[in-house]
Amino acid sequence: MFEGIAEKARKALIAKYSLENLVVEWRRPQESAHGDIATAVALQIAKRAKKKPQEIAEALCTELKSASDVARVEVAGAGYVNVWLTTEALLKELDMTEAACSPQKQKKGSIIVDYSQPNIAKPLGVHHILSTVIGQSLCNLHRHLGYQVVSWNYIGDWGTQFGKLAVAWQKWGESKPVRQCSLDDLLELYVRFHAEAEKTPALEKEARAAFLKLEQGDSALRVFWEGVVQVTKTSLKEIYDRLHVHFDIDIGESFYEDKMEPILEEGKKKNIFVQGEGGALIVEFSETQKLPPFLVQKGDGATLYATRDLAQIRYRSDTYKPEAILYVVDRAQQLYFQQLFATVERLGWKPPQLEHVVFGRMRFADQTMSTRKGTVLKLEHVLDEAVQRAKTVIAEHRDSIQTDDESVLAEMMGTGALVYGILSQNRKMDLVFDWKNVLALDGNSAPYLQYTHARACSILRKAGPKDTSSLRNVDVFTGYVFTDHERSLIGSLLQFADALEEACVQRLPHTLANYLYGLCQEFNSFYNSEPILKAEEPQRTLRLFLTSLTARVLKTGAELLTLRVPDRM
Repeated sequence: MFEGIAEKARKALIAKYSLENLVVEWRRPQESAHGDIATAVALQIAKRAKKKPQEIAEALCTELKSASDVARVEVAGAGYVNVWLTTEALLKELDMTEAACSPQKQKKGSIIVDYSQPNIAKPLGVHHILSTVIGQSLCNLHRHLGYQVVSWNYIGDWGTQFGKLAVAWQKWGESKPVRQCSLDDLLELYVRFHAEAEKTPALEKEARAAFLKLEQGDSALRVFWEGVVQVTKTSLKEIYDRLHVHFDIDIGESFYEDKMEPILEEGKKKNIFVQGEGGALIVEFSETQKLPPFLVQKGDGATLYATRDLAQIRYRSDTYKPEAILYVVDRAQQLYFQQLFATVERLGWKPPQLEHVVFGRMRFADQTMSTRKGTVLKLEHVLDEAVQRAKTVIAEHRDSIQTDDESVLAEMMGTGALVYGILSQNRKMDLVFDWKNVLALDGNSAPYLQYTHARACSILRKAGPKDTSSLRNVDVFTGYVFTDHERSLIGSLLQFADALEEACVQRLPHTLANYLYGLCQEFNSFYNSEPILKAEEPQRTLRLFLTSLTARVLKTGAELLTLRVPDRM
């Protein structure tokens, strides 16, 4: 933003102090009283320029005073330079915010985002929502900013856990075809297997043998496996649709069944995969890497998750040629991904950037989550509870909340509250979910964002059909002096493009969520302090434009976070 001023400052400093490779960074001050943009470059280059920071800042101020877009410039503190822009310059800059609301057409390259990753035969637990919505928001952000994105649900449809289910089905399964079963039926069998295996450990050996038979092509097991996969995918789609989550590809582990042997042969030939205990194949790392051995094949010849992950890296790299593959997986797998990526490096492959997008754990008070013990807190049930709680909030605020369809609004508020309650927090940290906070109408929550958007839409409806989508004639505002609230709201709107870029590049959706919360606060302060519909021209046109742009930014940002916002509330 403000490229003209930034370039003028850079050239002036280079010419005056003979500096090379100079980058002048501009930031938006937290408070509008400190200008529209500011830089600390004088402090940063003082040593190189062999001058005092204030002297450099004064020189820069003198240079910038002649810039046509600058209304005022001053030195602050030990050497900061604060700049106030002209009315015309600020309003023209809002074009960038308008542009940021539309997906960029320029393609910046391709990435694969691997997220959600449920296992077959099990319903989504509430813990799955972390990978699912973090991954989807990263897909949305990258697509919006012009990247070619492949969203990938890497389903766990292979491995010993299927052998356990197959044994359970053979021993205790019902007579009806597997395709007529529900996920709850399959989960009940899986849980029963573990309960019985604690009493009869030999069942674990049977499960390993069953999976080995599946790998070897047993026809009956193949039919059963296909039915289980279909039941699982059908059930999962209902939940994904509620969360506005959609995948381009849902190829799971089984796809790599015939692609692992060449990887194993390559590793053995390069002496990277060596024999370990019991005839297993392992990868050993150098002392400097400080990683334990990595198992890639069991002693009985069965493959593992790691074997399939190596195959999928090779397949994805060769087939899609992405610039990066992002794995949105919780922090418990950090060591695994370090070993996996280090193995790829040892094999001498030249893959795309491989990145583990780590996130912490989520918990509800007094509730634990364990599929094996059968006490998993199902995501479907949590979503239903969120919607019921949203209905209660609506009922408690009948005087201020208005809707044409309470069920639709409750679904929007409830699912939004759950998702935003996760995405508004730093993914790298653990979080404890608090229903009271996530459904609040006056805090950093989805309902607050949704209510603010609806308020802006209400104003625009009352204004009538007049076009408020842009300021067609900026010259009308020549000499116009912004009020503090107008200037502060404009400053917040101008940060939207930067917030999108930061959230995308840093893989941190919470930076966008927190920006939207700040924008809601700015708009509500503006709304409560300044008349909009009753203002005189050209002020009325300006304020309606700012209202319209705020609504558009909130809607765009919310949808990138997988939320939906109502026009009435």
